[in-house]
Amino acid sequence: WTPAMSLPHALMTSLLEKSCSGYDLARRFEKSIGYFWRASHQQIYRELGRMEAAGWIRSEAAEDAGKSRKRVYEVLPAGREELKRWALQPVDPPPPRDEFFVKLRTDAVMGPLGLEQEIERRMGLHKLRLAAYRVIEARDFQGKELSRLGEIQYLILRAGIMQEEGFIQWSEEALAVLARVATRG
Repeated sequence: WTPAMSLPHALMTSLLEKSCSGYDLARRFEKSIGYFWRASHQQIYRELGRMEAAGWIRSEAAEDAGKSRKRVYEVLPAGREELKRWALQPVDPPPPRDEFFVKLRTDAVMGPLGLEQEIERRMGLHKLRLAAYRVIEARDFQGKELSRLGEIQYLILRAGIMQEEGFIQWSEEALAVLARVATRG
């Protein structure tokens, strides 16, 4: 069992940062890697089981488990090797796949369809995400002496910031273009 880019690699990366329970892993995942790779709690638990069966991780009952089934997971040497193998594989940027761009092409061939409201809505979502990234930036990175891990985490956050800024700028341009060409055939 060797998936291409997958949830297991993201989970092992998170576990290498800090061994924890599945529940804590899912919560941490949402607040960090989850900005770039989405997974439900059920998917995370399912993958943890597969990873343990593959010998990449192990779990043991948590000290504070009591009568619960809480387990703490940690990455094994085989998991580290798999993660290294995966990290060294070349990866092309994914092609954009956004249904809205098809709608915009539809607007181009059919005439004005009134997509401005959708562009404004989407721009608002990008502004919200940018604001969330800026809060993380101010809280965790600005004005701090960063470790190697911190520098790289900040680099990833900067990619998200730049992407959101780009989408906002594009949205403003799209609104201007649609207003300019509204009466053209």
